[in-house]
Amino acid sequence: MPYSSGTTGLPKGVMLTHYNMVANICQTDGLEPINENDKLIAVLPFYHIYGMGVILNISLYHGATVVTLPRFDLEQFLKTLQDYGVTRAHLVPPILVALAKHPMVDKFDLSKLGRITSGAAPLSADLAQAVATRLNCIVKQGYGLTETSPVTHINPDDHIRPGAAGMLIRNTECRIVDLESGADLETNAQGEVWIRGPQVMKGYLNNTGATEITIDPEGWLHTGDIGYVDDDGFLFVVDRLKELIKYKGYQVAPAELEALLLTHPAIADAAVIPCPDEEAGEVPKAFVVLKGDVTADEIMAYVAERVAPYKKIRRVEVIEQIPKSLSGKILRRVLVEKERAQM
Repeated sequence: MPYSSGTTGLPKGVMLTHYNMVANICQTDGLEPINENDKLIAVLPFYHIYGMGVILNISLYHGATVVTLPRFDLEQFLKTLQDYGVTRAHLVPPILVALAKHPMVDKFDLSKLGRITSGAAPLSADLAQAVATRLNCIVKQGYGLTETSPVTHINPDDHIRPGAAGMLIRNTECRIVDLESGADLETNAQGEVWIRGPQVMKGYLNNTGATEITIDPEGWLHTGDIGYVDDDGFLFVVDRLKELIKYKGYQVAPAELEALLLTHPAIADAAVIPCPDEEAGEVPKAFVVLKGDVTADEIMAYVAERVAPYKKIRRVEVIEQIPKSLSGKILRRVLVEKERAQM
């Protein structure tokens, strides 16, 4: 019974059955060609569904070696990758930011590391490519939720699409549904991602109301994620439904702006939230962690040159650290509360 991360509200107990968990192991068998010669690193906690389902259960099923760490420390993490000859790493985007940008990475021999799989939050194509180039390894994404045990999509090792969350795993159905009408959408159209399969949870612990909102009578799990499927069947996740910024009727995805901000050489980390605005309703505000000299105006200009006018960042605040869950998801509700307290 893992708990949801609570990025947009309080965490909920997710009731996963033995059938759910075993089904997901079988569903991913062969898509992730892990074997007894592989060595994996476990820096994510096993009480989180990513650590439990993907790193622990799937690796043990295939007889792979799992090297565990009590917490994430970059130097210890890199030394462990080097000393144990880790071949596969299941990570989250904030760790990939460090692998792409931190000078310490060059001090370690990571030549045995052949594949990195990122999950728990969207990974931009630019960041994935930067890590792949620096470490000379495969970098790809998978997608799932605590409520789906967790895997529903993955990029196969031999068929990776940069920026994509992946393709459907076996015995799983996916729909992209219009937010207002509930109608199924065509390829390349953005809507809410719905999932149905044997890995879908039994429900939320002692919360029948939330369960009925999330799983409809036909067994479809309404993920709350906004995404689209391209012509080749790859899912792209844009952002969380509840986190979209509504600027003058337009929908702005914070994850898109965060990925762009991370390409700036002076920005170490970033998060974007909606900020109330009398004229526009909401405007995007960026919280940034700096590693170089840059002004707020320069940051806003950098973004404005690269996005549509309605997506421009209108406000910037420098902070020391972006609040995140243990799985690496940005806790935007913490920043929203911080913003409200200042108003």
